[in-house]
Amino acid sequence: MNSADLIVVGAGPAGMAAASEAAAAGLTVAVLDEQTGPGGQIYRAVTQGGATRAALLGRDYPVGAMLARAMQAGGGRYLVGAVVWQIEPGATGITVSYSQQGHAAQIRCARLVLATGALERPVPVPGWTLPSVMTAGAGQILLKASGLVPERCVLAGSGPLLYLLAVQMARAGKPPLALIETQGAGDILRAVPHLARGARGWRSLVKGVGLLAELRRFGVRRITGARDLRITGTERAEAIEYTAKGRSQRIACNTVLLHQGVVPNTQISQALRLAHVWLEGQHAFAPRCDRWGETSAAGIFVAGDGAGIAGGIAAASAGQVAALQVAYQLGRMDSAARDAKARAPFAVLAAERAVRPFLERAYPPSDQVLAPTDATIICRCEEVTAGQIRDWARLGCTGPNQAKAFGRVGMGPCQGRYCGLSVTALLAQTHGVSPAAVGMFRIRPPYKPVTLGELAQLDNGGDE
Repeated sequence: MNSADLIVVGAGPAGMAAASEAAAAGLTVAVLDEQTGPGGQIYRAVTQGGATRAALLGRDYPVGAMLARAMQAGGGRYLVGAVVWQIEPGATGITVSYSQQGHAAQIRCARLVLATGALERPVPVPGWTLPSVMTAGAGQILLKASGLVPERCVLAGSGPLLYLLAVQMARAGKPPLALIETQGAGDILRAVPHLARGARGWRSLVKGVGLLAELRRFGVRRITGARDLRITGTERAEAIEYTAKGRSQRIACNTVLLHQGVVPNTQISQALRLAHVWLEGQHAFAPRCDRWGETSAAGIFVAGDGAGIAGGIAAASAGQVAALQVAYQLGRMDSAARDAKARAPFAVLAAERAVRPFLERAYPPSDQVLAPTDATIICRCEEVTAGQIRDWARLGCTGPNQAKAFGRVGMGPCQGRYCGLSVTALLAQTHGVSPAAVGMFRIRPPYKPVTLGELAQLDNGGDE
């Protein structure tokens, strides 16, 4: 069986930084990434762009190119299009099973870094399942990977990503018709007490102020404090309706991009039964990690937004820190060298994380998203509504895994990645308990679909 000292799952900022730092310490490294090129979501297609792309996407984008070059220069194995579908810790190491171009294989390592990043929070509002309704992240994929910008588009929801995407669209010559924001003045006021501490992350705050100024220069219309979002249309989205300042309003459009923040992607960490905690400010679960990113399972680390949302700069620093600890554990450096090298990334992490409490309170997920109306579809795969989940709770359903037996919620192709938090929130609200008490879907391998043909020809190198 193929082996490496360290396997990194994911080639976003955390994964790229972890791989290059580990290689520099003399470790053999393998990076498994689902995408066709490095960068993750935040730096998607980063190796394909030049000065024009950088001007469109922002000054932070070239940072991703530097991380990608460092990873590729490190000499480790970089497997693109590699879909990890099972991880098995054992006495002789950690075995990772994956598929690449229809062929299944396994690789074993002494240490594992999960750098799977974040997922966009589901935005279950009436009409969100209509064609031409997508997430803001999907809109960014179109822009970064293909240079496409949707026509007559409205951005709706909450979070700084909406400002960034709106500016990028405007720079491309197709500004959105409007930016409908669900946070209001009350949220900003509640965030103000956290501003002093957040000043340590002043770069993020300055960037946000700059984006808002650029939106004003482009003349993008902003509506704040919006409630009761509803997307209407027959065969596709034709308009978005909402209430603001006590008045019902409507904007005709061809495309709606929704966003209510991002949450840690915990699919693999849940499947590995790692200890998780409920992050009240982020309204999400995350694996419990020590300062180096090591989880409750020795030798398994989580770096980047998968351990709690902090952004791309923080993710890269977390990847460095995890790799340094791996190098120390495997005897490639002593504690003094590790601590000296970790001083700078730890300082960056502290600054980037300091601004999060302010942002979490200034841009919370809306009440409508956390408590959808009964008729709203929650599980798109199985077409389960919020009302059905509430009915099951009243019948005695106490958790997401029991809900599967009531109505197959979370059992579709996404395996609960996109509906899991909504199901937890609805059950918690109905029972009057915290989401931490309700828990999450129990994920089992395979984490992603794998064919019987791939399993039949699984290549483990003849080792066992």
